Amino acid sequence: MTGDAPTGGTSTGDVVVLRALGLGDALTGVAALRGVRRAWLRDLGVVDDVLVTDGLAPLAWDRPGHVAVNLHGRGPQSHAVLAATEPERLVAFATPEHPDGPAWRPDEHEVARWCRLVTAAGGPCEATDLRLDVPPDTTTAPGTVVLHPGAASGSRRWPPDRWGAVARALVDAGHDVTLTGGPAERDLCASVAGHADRPVRVLAGVLDVPGLAAVVAGARLVVCGDTGVAHVATAVGAPSVLLFGPTPPRWWGPALDVDRHVVLWHGAPDRPGDPHGATVDPALAAVTVDEVLAAAAPLLAASAAA
Repeated sequence: MTGDAPTGGTSTGDVVVLRALGLGDALTGVAALRGVRRAWLRDLGVVDDVLVTDGLAPLAWDRPGHVAVNLHGRGPQSHAVLAATEPERLVAFATPEHPDGPAWRPDEHEVARWCRLVTAAGGPCEATDLRLDVPPDTTTAPGTVVLHPGAASGSRRWPPDRWGAVARALVDAGHDVTLTGGPAERDLCASVAGHADRPVRVLAGVLDVPGLAAVVAGARLVVCGDTGVAHVATAVGAPSVLLFGPTPPRWWGPALDVDRHVVLWHGAPDRPGDPHGATVDPALAAVTVDEVLAAAAPLLAASAAA
């Protein structure tokens, strides 16, 4: 993230922010990024440039004297990656090596965590800053119900036959249904479509991130797991039914417009599962097709009445 620093800013006018994570992680950091803008930069966008990273490998940055902001983790490894870029100031949570930041709170919502860090550094921000102004899709799948069955790990993937049953019921109720997924999820979406045994649109592997955001922005409803598409729905204000498993929704659930989102979760608050596990988490497996359809019905009715 680079740009012109205001009077009293850094010597180079650059701000480097580390958040080398996935789509959902990036979106939960948008509010904090806007706080960074308010603290150090005049522009009102989100970022100016993206440095491609390989996890916590050294950053390709050769302009010392900047502000470095750690939105990646609690440290110390991520702190060290930024410290190696020779910043004038490091904004990060406190560690023995970096005692100046605020204390890390393990039981804190992801959005609130990074807003607290950046606000303490002088860049006020809050959950309302998550909003993204994305024009809705008006050609590919306007007014559809988006089902996104994929997730990065097996523990967060609801079974394909249940996704198919949801799609079948929605089509039978007169709704247009679209399945979305990345290139690696084509077979998964094909399996869901097969279980549905109904005409559904499949957009697996054909949408880039802006295209996906536009489809979600124009959707009547989004149904997905605890994955990046859930955070897209929050950002663009699309109603959603979210199926949570290993991770408590108090950490990663919707932080904005909570009345537009229904979270289904049967986990134990004090015993989270493994978000990177290979097999479906028991809390997610406990979510039923009838439960999803019951949660979807009032949101679809509200959408039709709007």
